Amino acid sequence: MFTGIIETLGKVVELHKNSGNLDLTISSPISQELKTDQSVSHNGVCLTVVEVKANTHKVTAIDETLKKTNLGSLQVGDAVNLERCMKIGDRLDGHIVQGHVDQTGTCISVEEQDGSWLFQFKYAPSRNNLIVEKGSICINGISLTAFAAEGDTFKVAIIPYTYEHTNIQQVKKGFEVNLEFDVIGKYVARMMESPS
Repeated sequence: MFTGIIETLGKVVELHKNSGNLDLTISSPISQELKTDQSVSHNGVCLTVVEVKANTHKVTAIDETLKKTNLGSLQVGDAVNLERCMKIGDRLDGHIVQGHVDQTGTCISVEEQDGSWLFQFKYAPSRNNLIVEKGSICINGISLTAFAAEGDTFKVAIIPYTYEHTNIQQVKKGFEVNLEFDVIGKYVARMMESPS
């Protein structure tokens, strides 16, 4: 379980295809503090640490994860948003994030404003994922508030701190991002579908 508050940025230093899986070696300020078997969010994807060496750690993304996320398109040198799992008793500064990406979305516009940025994203509504006005959405692991939610598009506003301390600064028009929709909304939608 995560909060969507990015702890630090990591950098992809090695990628290794292993049958249908992909091993990712990440260098980051927190890598040396990690332990094998620990869960860490990488661009919003909960992955298990399988190896720690000096200032790097290794995780493995299985084929199913690669199909549903943007991890398969990462290249050596790319920045990755990292967040360690939540501790019981800590403040929940973002929102409840599972680290289970529902689908990817595509950036359709970026507008720089006076001190902030507006990003608009499009997603495939066929998967029955919901976004409500002023509801929570997780983009590449970042907890954000969605607005201008119309049909299959929504916008988010990015403050300078988030822009500078996450990989949202690399997202341009046409870029694919990981989306995790609000877990409470998913349960409510499921309940509404179920016959009484």
